[in-house]
Amino acid sequence: MSVSAFISYLRLEKNYSEHTIKAYEKDIDAFSSFCKENHWESNLENVSYPLIRNWIVALSDQGISNRTINRKISSLQAYYKFLLKVGEIAISPLVKHRALKTSKKVEVPFSETEMETILSEIPFDDDFEGERDKLIIELLYTTGIRRAELVNLKVTDVNLSGHTLKVLGKRNKERILPLLPSTVEQIKNYLVKRAELEKDVNSTHLILTKDGLKIYETLVYRTINKYFSLVSPKVKKSPHILRHTFATHLLNRGADLNSVKELLGHSSLASTQVYTHNSIAELKKVHLKAHPRNKK
Repeated sequence: MSVSAFISYLRLEKNYSEHTIKAYEKDIDAFSSFCKENHWESNLENVSYPLIRNWIVALSDQGISNRTINRKISSLQAYYKFLLKVGEIAISPLVKHRALKTSKKVEVPFSETEMETILSEIPFDDDFEGERDKLIIELLYTTGIRRAELVNLKVTDVNLSGHTLKVLGKRNKERILPLLPSTVEQIKNYLVKRAELEKDVNSTHLILTKDGLKIYETLVYRTINKYFSLVSPKVKKSPHILRHTFATHLLNRGADLNSVKELLGHSSLASTQVYTHNSIAELKKVHLKAHPRNKK
């Protein structure tokens, strides 16, 4: 069974994004190359665990982090799970594998003050790109959508009168999100500038480059870095940190976990719970300050 059959399965049956599919394909190709370099002439279906373990050691010797190695092995696990499903193998070579230990990844969200400074005090240029950049930040912070979801938004996904936004998430799962009045206003401001673009704009996508083309993920990343470098000393400034900030601020203000889960488009609460450590820290402060048993 070829790897291409597995890739088709991810695309057609699992509805994975092209970005995710390319990551799987890259990891499996890397392992296949390692097998050839180590004189493994048979197919990947016949690989034994010691060869995979040698690959893990080789990756570690290259200075690759345990977290990244675990991700690469997850790609192999998915491939062998597929081979089991279609009856190509009777047992996965990774059946007894245990993930490498990793340090807990703590992502620090932006503070409410930093967000207020960005959206209320930082002067954005009064042109198409200025309005677009502000809209990118406004949407990421007030809706919690993913970078890829933002890039793929269509003009028809926005309901200005109903204050809602239709988002196509992972595995083509659709969700309807509420829009704040400030976000609706920013979309209107942006659409005015979008209509004034000198280029012939035929794109159905909402957010465009100055040349009238669909924006791309690197542009979104650069936009977040550009503006947040003006107000935040945090090392990591990315679209995902804004999603993290959205969830944390809602939880800090009393939103329940299930509501945040639905807004983020998570399939399980376990995915949402990674955002709770900051809200717990906030609750501790409130608890210490308010409880009568806490000695002043």
